[in-house]
Amino acid sequence: MSTRSTTNFKWLVPFFYILFLMLPIYWLLNMSFKTTNEILGTFSLFPQEFTLDNYRAIFTDPTWYNGYVNSLIYVCINTLISVSVALPAAYAFSRYRFLGDKHLFFWLLTNRMAPAAVFALPFFQLYSAMNLFDTHIAVALAHCLFNIPLAVWILEGFMSGVPKELDETAYIDGYPFWRFFTKIFLPTIAAGIGVAAFFCFMFSWVELLLAKTLTSVDAKPIAAVMTRTASSSGYELGLLAAAGTLTIVPGAIVIFFVRNYIAKGFALGRV
Repeated sequence: MSTRSTTNFKWLVPFFYILFLMLPIYWLLNMSFKTTNEILGTFSLFPQEFTLDNYRAIFTDPTWYNGYVNSLIYVCINTLISVSVALPAAYAFSRYRFLGDKHLFFWLLTNRMAPAAVFALPFFQLYSAMNLFDTHIAVALAHCLFNIPLAVWILEGFMSGVPKELDETAYIDGYPFWRFFTKIFLPTIAAGIGVAAFFCFMFSWVELLLAKTLTSVDAKPIAAVMTRTASSSGYELGLLAAAGTLTIVPGAIVIFFVRNYIAKGFALGRV
């Protein structure tokens, strides 16, 4: 009887764990439908004065919605560049042995060990000299310093799991390298590509320091816009909550489309 009772209550552990994880998201959503005065004045599980003014302000103010557009532009550019560069690099590391290959692979990973603040000033001076400051490509290229090594590391693990006999069989059948690579090899590691793209997207989407340092007006991301909501009466908490809620949406959409790849990545690849 005790064993059966324990089995019946096993679902409580994951239930409360998921509830604990979802609580901050719910509270952010709850605050986004409140005014700042209500947020500061009362504690309530639901909005007492339900309002859409916070979302209306975001969708009608160019400063706000352009922040989302700017973020999506440089994040997509960065993800495309990072995965495109990492694919042939990861293939070389997984299929060939050359002088210093392990040292080079380790050096790539050391770029992930340094904080973004270390590179903020060098990037700022470099892009200012090249007239790339306050452009989408500037932030995208800066994030490549961190995302390309990460993508190479993830993809190399997937590629090493593919037998080399697949390459040899394709060569015997007369496949040129790039046709084999695009038509046969890439579909084989589709899960790895999805995982690498997901992590590149998420890092670039949430990174603030470089994005804020390398932009001012034309390419200012939403994370930088959210830091400028102070007024004479204080911070507009409802507006910040609405903006924060909307920043979750792109990541949730990406997770939805690559969820199967992510699951395979944790099971098979180097994640």
